Amino acid sequence: MSGRALLDTNAVIALFAGEPELVGIVASKTAVFLCVPVVGELRYGALASTRVEQNLARLDEFTQAITVLPCDKESAGFYSAVKFGLRKKGRPIPENDVWIAAIARQHELTLISRDTHFEVIDDLDLELL
Repeated sequence: MSGRALLDTNAVIALFAGEPELVGIVASKTAVFLCVPVVGELRYGALASTRVEQNLARLDEFTQAITVLPCDKESAGFYSAVKFGLRKKGRPIPENDVWIAAIARQHELTLISRDTHFEVIDDLDLELL
Protein backbone atom coordinates (compact mmCIF):
# COMPACT_ATOMS: atom_id res chain seq x y z
CA MET A 1 0.00 0.00 0.00
CA SER A 2 1.09 3.54 -0.73
CA GLY A 3 2.10 5.87 2.07
CA ARG A 4 0.01 8.59 0.41
CA ALA A 5 -3.77 8.30 0.62
CA LEU A 6 -7.01 9.89 -0.54
CA LEU A 7 -9.90 9.68 1.91
CA ASP A 8 -13.36 8.81 0.62
CA THR A 9 -16.34 10.50 2.24
CA ASN A 10 -17.15 7.56 4.50
CA ALA A 11 -13.53 7.47 5.69
CA VAL A 12 -13.68 11.13 6.72
CA ILE A 13 -16.93 10.49 8.58
CA ALA A 14 -15.29 7.58 10.41
CA LEU A 15 -12.28 9.76 11.18
CA PHE A 16 -14.53 12.51 12.57
CA ALA A 17 -16.25 9.86 14.70
CA GLY A 18 -12.86 8.91 16.11
CA GLU A 19 -13.03 5.31 14.93
CA PRO A 20 -9.72 3.77 16.09
CA GLU A 21 -9.16 1.78 12.87
CA LEU A 22 -9.35 4.93 10.74
CA VAL A 23 -7.30 7.03 13.13
CA GLY A 24 -4.57 4.37 13.00
CA ILE A 25 -4.65 4.11 9.22
CA VAL A 26 -4.41 7.88 8.78
CA ALA A 27 -1.57 8.08 11.32
CA SER A 28 0.36 5.44 9.35
CA LYS A 29 0.29 7.44 6.09
CA THR A 30 2.99 9.87 5.03
CA ALA A 31 0.41 12.18 3.43
CA VAL A 32 -3.38 12.27 3.38
CA PHE A 33 -5.56 14.18 0.91
CA LEU A 34 -9.18 15.01 0.14
CA CYS A 35 -10.63 15.83 -3.26
CA VAL A 36 -13.31 18.28 -4.31
CA PRO A 37 -16.08 15.64 -4.80
CA VAL A 38 -15.51 14.38 -1.23
CA VAL A 39 -15.66 17.92 0.16
CA GLY A 40 -18.91 18.46 -1.76
CA GLU A 41 -20.43 15.29 -0.31
CA LEU A 42 -19.32 16.25 3.20
CA ARG A 43 -20.75 19.76 2.87
CA TYR A 44 -24.04 18.29 1.67
CA GLY A 45 -24.08 15.97 4.69
CA ALA A 46 -23.40 18.90 7.00
CA LEU A 47 -26.25 20.92 5.45
CA ALA A 48 -28.60 17.95 5.84
CA SER A 49 -27.61 17.40 9.48
CA THR A 50 -29.24 18.65 12.65
CA ARG A 51 -26.01 20.49 13.61
CA VAL A 52 -25.39 22.43 10.42
CA GLU A 53 -23.18 25.22 11.78
CA GLN A 54 -21.05 22.90 13.94
CA ASN A 55 -20.54 20.40 11.14
CA LEU A 56 -19.69 23.08 8.57
CA ALA A 57 -17.21 24.65 10.99
CA ARG A 58 -15.54 21.29 11.64
CA LEU A 59 -15.34 20.58 7.92
CA ASP A 60 -13.93 24.05 7.17
CA GLU A 61 -11.28 23.58 9.85
CA PHE A 62 -10.38 20.14 8.48
CA THR A 63 -10.16 21.30 4.85
CA GLN A 64 -7.85 24.14 5.86
CA ALA A 65 -5.48 21.65 7.52
CA ILE A 66 -5.36 19.14 4.63
CA THR A 67 -4.64 19.42 0.93
CA VAL A 68 -7.79 19.31 -1.20
CA LEU A 69 -7.09 18.10 -4.72
CA PRO A 70 -9.08 19.81 -7.49
CA CYS A 71 -10.74 18.37 -10.55
CA ASP A 72 -8.89 19.62 -13.62
CA LYS A 73 -8.39 18.78 -17.27
CA GLU A 74 -6.06 15.91 -16.39
CA SER A 75 -8.63 14.58 -13.90
CA ALA A 76 -11.17 14.53 -16.73
CA GLY A 77 -8.92 12.19 -18.71
CA PHE A 78 -8.67 9.79 -15.77
CA TYR A 79 -12.43 10.11 -15.17
CA SER A 80 -13.22 9.13 -18.76
CA ALA A 81 -10.90 6.11 -18.56
CA VAL A 82 -12.43 4.92 -15.27
CA LYS A 83 -15.99 5.47 -16.49
CA PHE A 84 -15.32 3.70 -19.80
CA GLY A 85 -13.70 0.76 -18.02
CA LEU A 86 -16.77 0.42 -15.80
CA ARG A 87 -19.06 0.62 -18.82
CA LYS A 88 -17.15 -2.17 -20.57
CA LYS A 89 -17.57 -4.33 -17.45
CA GLY A 90 -21.24 -3.40 -17.09
CA ARG A 91 -20.50 -2.29 -13.51
CA PRO A 92 -21.59 1.31 -12.96
CA ILE A 93 -20.88 3.03 -9.65
CA PRO A 94 -22.11 6.38 -8.29
CA GLU A 95 -20.88 9.29 -10.39
CA ASN A 96 -19.03 11.07 -7.59
CA ASP A 97 -17.18 7.83 -6.87
CA VAL A 98 -15.96 7.71 -10.47
CA TRP A 99 -14.43 11.17 -9.93
CA ILE A 100 -12.93 10.14 -6.58
CA ALA A 101 -11.34 7.03 -8.11
CA ALA A 102 -10.07 9.06 -11.06
CA ILE A 103 -8.37 11.59 -8.79
CA ALA A 104 -6.83 8.80 -6.72
CA ARG A 105 -5.40 7.24 -9.90
CA GLN A 106 -4.29 10.61 -11.26
CA HIS A 107 -2.22 11.36 -8.16
CA GLU A 108 -1.18 7.72 -7.56
CA LEU A 109 -2.83 7.64 -4.14
CA THR A 110 -4.29 4.78 -2.13
CA LEU A 111 -8.04 5.32 -1.84
CA ILE A 112 -9.33 4.61 1.67
CA SER A 113 -13.03 3.70 1.65
CA ARG A 114 -15.73 1.36 2.91
CA ASP A 115 -17.27 1.11 -0.56
CA THR A 116 -16.52 -2.30 -2.06
CA HIS A 117 -17.71 -1.19 -5.51
CA PHE A 118 -14.30 0.48 -5.95
CA GLU A 119 -12.83 -3.03 -6.27
CA VAL A 120 -14.04 -3.28 -9.88
CA ILE A 121 -11.86 -0.35 -11.00
CA ASP A 122 -8.65 -1.41 -12.70
CA ASP A 123 -5.34 0.01 -11.46
CA LEU A 124 -6.86 1.57 -8.34
CA ASP A 125 -4.83 1.18 -5.15
CA LEU A 126 -7.62 0.59 -2.66
CA GLU A 127 -7.60 0.08 1.10
CA LEU A 128 -11.01 -1.09 2.29
CA LEU A 129 -12.09 -0.48 5.86
